[in-house]
Amino acid sequence: MKKGYFITATDTGVGKTVVTTVLGVLLKSRGFKVGIMKPVQCAGGDALFLKKMLGCEDELATINPYFLKEPLSPHLAMKRERLDFDIGKVIQAYRILQDKYDIVLVEGAGGISVPLKDNYLIADLIREMGLDIIIVSRLGLGTINHTLLTITQARECGLNIKGVIFNKTRLGRNGLAEKTNPQEIARFGKVKVLGNISYLKKINPQSIIKSCSGKVDIKEILDESNPSQASKLREYDKRYVWHPFTQMQDWLKSDTLIIEKGEGNYLIDTEGNRYLDGVSSLWVNVHGHRKREIDNAVKSQLNRIAHSTLLGLSNVPSINLAKKLIEIAPKGLQKVFYSDSGSTAVEAAIKIAYQYWQNKGFKEKKILAHLSNSYHGDTLGSVSVGGIDLFHRVYKGLIFESLKVDFPDFYRAPKGKSYPQYTVEILDRMEDLLRKKRNRIAALIIEPIVQGAAGIIVWPKGVLLRISKICRENGILLVADEVATGFGRTGKMFACEHENVSPDILCLAKGLSAGYLPLAATLVTQEIYDGFLFDYSKMKTFFHGHTYTGNPLACAAALANLEVFEKERTLIKLKPKIKYLEERLKEFSGLKNVGDVRQKGLMAAIELVKDKKTKAPFPWEERIGARICQEVRKNGVILRPLGNVIVIMPPLSVKKIEIAKIMETIYKAIRL
Repeated sequence: MKKGYFITATDTGVGKTVVTTVLGVLLKSRGFKVGIMKPVQCAGGDALFLKKMLGCEDELATINPYFLKEPLSPHLAMKRERLDFDIGKVIQAYRILQDKYDIVLVEGAGGISVPLKDNYLIADLIREMGLDIIIVSRLGLGTINHTLLTITQARECGLNIKGVIFNKTRLGRNGLAEKTNPQEIARFGKVKVLGNISYLKKINPQSIIKSCSGKVDIKEILDESNPSQASKLREYDKRYVWHPFTQMQDWLKSDTLIIEKGEGNYLIDTEGNRYLDGVSSLWVNVHGHRKREIDNAVKSQLNRIAHSTLLGLSNVPSINLAKKLIEIAPKGLQKVFYSDSGSTAVEAAIKIAYQYWQNKGFKEKKILAHLSNSYHGDTLGSVSVGGIDLFHRVYKGLIFESLKVDFPDFYRAPKGKSYPQYTVEILDRMEDLLRKKRNRIAALIIEPIVQGAAGIIVWPKGVLLRISKICRENGILLVADEVATGFGRTGKMFACEHENVSPDILCLAKGLSAGYLPLAATLVTQEIYDGFLFDYSKMKTFFHGHTYTGNPLACAAALANLEVFEKERTLIKLKPKIKYLEERLKEFSGLKNVGDVRQKGLMAAIELVKDKKTKAPFPWEERIGARICQEVRKNGVILRPLGNVIVIMPPLSVKKIEIAKIMETIYKAIRL
């Protein structure tokens, strides 16, 4: 068992230290190893008292990283001592205790809204520590108001409340308020009452066990009162849920991992186990889970309105986001069309490109061209321009005909060919093909620089620029699908920036909302937009849209995401991480079954082969990629392969030490 709880309160003076001591003693009496922590203490001797009462041998500096001399709010006390609160220092101390003990009790300073520094509250500390909270409240008049306010604020801050413990701080008879307040708080606050501690004349382990045993619901705190919740969820999952891209016959035999919470770059399952999110929850998470600024932006918008249609109306976040996207997008893009996923962003792009030429009178320009090994989504239109046969062949009877353009994977050249000469040959053939069919081709859709679902295929320098030039010279619209590569994944905001390419149409999704809510955008040039401006009677409107187009909540999340990019200088801070990942990837080239290692920014792949010399792949049925990722999971890292390719795509907020852990676990798994 590894658990931690943050003991907070409705106010100062309600007895947090007493309750923390009581909990510690009762847990120890049940055989648990209990550690204690008080991250910030403003005067007094609470940390020392807890250390002594619970017999902890840890250094006081670990138990209490910040001791401040004056009895003030922590942010004021720190300013007066010229200190700046460092969450890293607290987290490091907590991890030391967490490794040592079964349960760590963390006592706060005052309530959850107490500032630790500008724009950083106790609530933010609790979130970053990833702890559930136990609220300590006193009995008596005023309790209901203060406790319900604390409960409401905790939920607003995204904190999980285990329950409330009432502590009697003064000797005396209980009146009607003392007798009835707990049940009323439970009813109005929809929380559990975990205990009701009588006034303690003496505070020592013996008196606590004698007075408090049975008065605090330890089973509820430890979730022992409902031990089968995780197993029930697994049962319900297999009974009711159909998972994407999953052979359910295999899934029904597997042990289901159910994620309950997120914290920074980590996912936390229903049993409290932590996993590094090594693929950004399928390439979407950018700044980590539960990013305070984005959480607050969504909550703030939710207090206004969750959704209103963009058909015939507009809304504030969608307008502001459109303006911001045009400001940061490649030069020449001027208009934003919203949808809700990468597939629908591409679907809109396909229809825009097609109808643009029809509106302009070029009736023969109907063909959509795409690259082999390309992937653009799962709607029928996006499937029609996909080049991965494994995903698309079953739908052949449903999709429209498109033009597949030969394109190398830059690892396996045909017999008798070699790189880079073969790349030039392929591009020459592409130019010849597109030139011959230019009067019939409406657009070429590409994944610039990195082809994601094909196995993170990284293009050599100059390929994107050459493709752009070919399209421009032949009057073919260039559609850049940056659903996977956008928002910093390749080291720049958009992959097109690496070669100063401005597409005619740009498709965005995934990282657009930082992994918070479904949102996509299709950006076009003014020229394309003007190609739809006709008299109403001409019926040349773009007849396309979605119910949740421009959803205010999602747009608010996206705006906050872009603000974090600027405020935290995310792209600049990426550079050393990218370099470090590059260095660690070099270690894999010597492994027997590693055929190729590819990287662009924080997008990386390790391709496993059965024979390194011939580059022969492992047979599909061996599920080598899945097996490696299952082994990696045992060591606390979540990855999802693409066949024989191990994909590494952590959030941009990943730390070097976390990159190291990802690399080390993959290396060990491949060597097994």
